[in-house]
Amino acid sequence: MSKYRFGADLAVSASLPKHAVRAREAVKVGVLAPLTGDASAWGRPGFEGCQIWADWVNAEGGLRIGDQRRRVEIVAFDDQYDPARAVLGAKHLVLDQEVKIILMLGGDTVPAIGDFLTRSRMLATTLLPSDLSPDTPYLIAPCEVHPIYVVTGVDWLAENRPELRRVALCAQRDAHGLPSLATYRAAFEAAGMSVVKEILYTGAPEDSDAMVDAMLAAGPDILCWDTAYEPFVHALTEAAWRKGFKGQILSCTCDNYPALIERTSREFMEGFLFHFPDFDDPALNAAGMGFPRPAEFYAEFNRRFPGEWSTVSWEYYAILDMWRKAVERVQTVEPMVVLSAMKLGGIGGNVFGEARWWGRELFGIDHALVGSWPVVRICDGRARIVEFRSVLNWCEEHGDLLLAHMRACGQMWYQRLERQVSGTATPEDQAPRTRS
Repeated sequence: MSKYRFGADLAVSASLPKHAVRAREAVKVGVLAPLTGDASAWGRPGFEGCQIWADWVNAEGGLRIGDQRRRVEIVAFDDQYDPARAVLGAKHLVLDQEVKIILMLGGDTVPAIGDFLTRSRMLATTLLPSDLSPDTPYLIAPCEVHPIYVVTGVDWLAENRPELRRVALCAQRDAHGLPSLATYRAAFEAAGMSVVKEILYTGAPEDSDAMVDAMLAAGPDILCWDTAYEPFVHALTEAAWRKGFKGQILSCTCDNYPALIERTSREFMEGFLFHFPDFDDPALNAAGMGFPRPAEFYAEFNRRFPGEWSTVSWEYYAILDMWRKAVERVQTVEPMVVLSAMKLGGIGGNVFGEARWWGRELFGIDHALVGSWPVVRICDGRARIVEFRSVLNWCEEHGDLLLAHMRACGQMWYQRLERQVSGTATPEDQAPRTRS
């Protein structure tokens, strides 16, 4: 197991050469993510957000390091959410491009490249804290804390719609779906809700109408799509509309929801609950928010990339802004020094306010920056934040329940490492396709 004492590099950062590189030489930032394929809605818009970040930083002269200004350059590699391509991409970015940080979607590609990133002492970020383990000491989750934040939507429903008690749930058998499945199970149990139907699927839902029929046959008040890719969320939601479902729909994401409203109806989509706001949301202007100029960024993104706004459009940008602040604080782009600066003190600020570096109980290492997360509801055709809820508070009250469901789904960090060594399947991989 690799070990690294955070903070040690800060002690030597003052001795690093401040002006060893010509000012005109760009600092390279790597993006290793799916830019094509089913998962591209969680990769390509993130890369596009990075381009805006780089343009804005360069328009101000670049990174401030000593008496120099260093331009930034975004270097992207499309891994197509394929582990073999991710290995090629990681080596290209580290060895050929000499990037100083790699931003990743995470998930099924991480086991293939984790050891290489560790041996390279490369600072890397993931949007899935379930990727974290003590064996990847330079991998952090400083922005999105998927899937833990989904508990906030269930908690909000339990308080505001207590009459909704019966849930039908479907989930993907992959590194996005299974941790989310465990978290939703824990959240529903904590809220006193009953899961009356559960369907697990591999790949795309082959027949979304048949799947929704099976879920509706159990008489649910709530349909939950877990953490499905954008095409799956759309297919399942449209099937529920065709079947005349009148209850609550709950999902981790709802990218490109205007297209869903157009294909179903505004009335049907009213109240759809998920977790990712548009960034012109007035709630993001409240004191303590950690994203600079959210409405301006939202307008610029939609001007440059119309129809591309998604869950991740702002996330890679937010990570890079945290990274920039750390770079300018310690006056170097050396990955280990910057990592120490980002984690210094164990407290930080994420997009939605104050947060804490957390996760040892669940991931074996405190590398997830966890605080509050928004509950988002479609109201009169727009996604709007109805409340920020504390993920940490929920975990303090129900952490044992979450750990139990993570273990049952084989999603604890040590279970994932054991499977990598033994090549065995998760408990849910061996489970029947449907159950009720």
